[in-house]
Parts: sequence; C-alpha cells; structure tokens
Amino acid sequence: MLDASDFAAIWLTLKLATLVTLLLLLFGTPLAWWLARTRSHAKRVVGALVALPLVLPPTVIGFYLLLAMGPNGPLGQLTGALGLGTLAFTFTGLVIASVFYSLPFVVQPLQNAFEAIGERPLEVAATLRAGPWDTFWSVVVPLARPGFVTGAILGFAHTIGEFGVVLMIGGNIPDKTRVVSTQIYDHVEAMEYAQAHWLAGGMLVFSFVVLLTLYTLYPQSMRGTQR
Repeated sequence: MLDASDFAAIWLTLKLATLVTLLLLLFGTPLAWWLARTRSHAKRVVGALVALPLVLPPTVIGFYLLLAMGPNGPLGQLTGALGLGTLAFTFTGLVIASVFYSLPFVVQPLQNAFEAIGERPLEVAATLRAGPWDTFWSVVVPLARPGFVTGAILGFAHTIGEFGVVLMIGGNIPDKTRVVSTQIYDHVEAMEYAQAHWLAGGMLVFSFVVLLTLYTLYPQSMRGTQR
C-alpha cells in the first residue's frame, strides 16, 4: 500500500531523527551536566528556555525560527553573508529546528540522571586523583547510562513525530523536507486514507513500542521526565 514517495519520506524521517539525536546528545550532554551541577541563578532561566518546547505550540516555535532563518533574520543574514543561502525550506534548516524542538526530551532525562548520581562517586574519584574528564567518562557516563538511553530514544521518537515545526521550516518538498508526518497530511488531503492508515498506523505502533520499552527497562527515568 506504500509507494515510492512514502518510502522516500520514511527514509528522510529516519535520516533526520538520527542526525538530530546525535546532535542533541553532543550538545545536550554538557548543557544537562551544567544544569545538574551549577548553583548559578541563571539555572532557572536556562532550564525554562530548554523546557519551552514542552508548552509552546510547535507552530509558534516554527514561526520564530522561520523568521530567524529567513533572509532578514540573524541566522539568514549570517548564512547569506557566508554564501550558504538561507536555511529555511532546506534539510539543514529542518535539522536545526528539530534540535531546538526536541531539546528538552534529551536534556531533561540526562539532567535527572546526573542529579541522581550525587556527590559521593565524584568525591571518591577525586580521592583517586582522577581528573574531571576521566571522572566524567569513567564514573558519570556509566552511572547515567539510563538517562542517555532514555534521552536518545525519546529525542529520536519525538523528532520522528514532528509536524508543526517541520511544516513551518521545511515546507513540504519531496525528497528534501517531506517527512512522514507531512506525507500523512498529504494523503489525507488527497483522501488517500489507505496509505495514510499505513503510515499513521506504523507511527502509532512505533511510538507505543518505544514508550513500552522505556517504561519496562527504565521506569525511574521515565518518571523523572514527567516531573
């Protein structure tokens, strides 16, 4: 029941979700570590900014990102000056927007995992003359593994399910920015309900399996993301 355009949308969605998840782990880990360890008054402000995608409508985030990436926006002017063109309605722009939109789904599980470690393991590592970098990779990362797994899976799954931000930033360009969520919308508009059922049903099953797996393997981590 799926045609070539459906498989192209599935492939682009998986590509987008994989790249966004890797970027979120790369940039979200130091941010989550800082939020878990800092005593700065800025922690509340930064934490609120990170959590904004949880409460803001996706179209609001997409709208302001579109303005920022457009030819008159700061990002658009920067990329234009560098000869890269604007980021709006490109796959690169879609990646950047998805990183912003899925940020709390990775940062918050990591922050909860880092905070749950406590001071004792770090103090023990310090008495053994382990440096900060060695302590982080040898002590913190293994102890925070459930947070890394939970954050990576939630970030991946959330990126796959995006619609509002994707439509605002990427549009609906075949083989470039058309992902599964917009493909389903196209099928519904064309009254092609059978193909919409296949794609929507696949996303439903995927989402349920992801959540069931996380609640089974890491119930404490999942409770922490709901605080």
